[in-house]
Amino acid sequence: MKPRRKQGWARLRALLRPPRTLKVTRIGRTYLVVTFGVGLGALNTGNNLLYLLLGLLLSMVVVSGVLSERCLRDLSVRRVGADAAWAAEPFAFRWALRKKHGHGFALALSEADSPLTGVGGVGYLPAGVDHVVRADLMAPKRGPVLLTGVRITTTWPLGLFAKSRVFPLEGTLLVYPRRGYACQDPGEAERGPVGDAGNPRRNDGTGDVAGLRDLMEGEDARRIHWRKSAAMGKLLRVEREREERRTWVLAVEAGLEGDALERRCEEVAALAHRLIEEGHEVGLDTADGRLRPAAGTAQERRVLRALAWLGHEGPRSDADEEAA
Repeated sequence: MKPRRKQGWARLRALLRPPRTLKVTRIGRTYLVVTFGVGLGALNTGNNLLYLLLGLLLSMVVVSGVLSERCLRDLSVRRVGADAAWAAEPFAFRWALRKKHGHGFALALSEADSPLTGVGGVGYLPAGVDHVVRADLMAPKRGPVLLTGVRITTTWPLGLFAKSRVFPLEGTLLVYPRRGYACQDPGEAERGPVGDAGNPRRNDGTGDVAGLRDLMEGEDARRIHWRKSAAMGKLLRVEREREERRTWVLAVEAGLEGDALERRCEEVAALAHRLIEEGHEVGLDTADGRLRPAAGTAQERRVLRALAWLGHEGPRSDADEEAA
């Protein structure tokens, strides 16, 4: 099914969803069977004590429904989101929950009508307090995930029924490719040592220690080797080699689909992480465009975002994503 059609079905399901849903728990099924048996016994025997017991059991069902409804009223929720989400592994996701009046008990939060699995919970929610609920969610695969609403469920007070209410709240969670290992080598660098790496034999960099010399007037005191200086009785400065920095432009070949595309995205993500961790510059060349080489964690995020959107349609701005 195409992404746009899938998003349309998700929005239609959200519109047709009833305001409340009720599910009988395992304890509730046992309770209803016992209540039904007591009712049959009262009708067959005409025993007043059984009638009294039946009335008590039925009244507990009514009390459970009324109190659980009070728990779900006057609630407001907003998505805080996740710092980052990778496919096929748990990631931290947060919601901010607030109850205007009354108290809430045994509340469980999850994303409605989405492939995300996992539930966050809060045992007691006082009135007028913002409470951040955290959950470990998991996404099955890479790409944007359309979020249509937050489901809040309570089994309070007796655990007989699980009553749920869905709060419409649209958003998009961007899931990065699954983290793994790259079986292929990145190949030859597109560009040799640049910047600090103009000559690896030159000193005054941040690489390996090349030697010690006397500290000159006006030089940075952070370069002093204090242990050797104490032993020699004079200030000695550490000289380090300039580190190497190279540039790679990784590519995802056009025309890949399905598992081949997923596997290639995972390999490119792993290579980009390794090269950026080593201090190199990394760019990305895909059918959707070219990402200019750069270094640092911000560049790794840009590469991951480009890989996550590859093969998908939709808005690609940071404001439209809960995690990017």
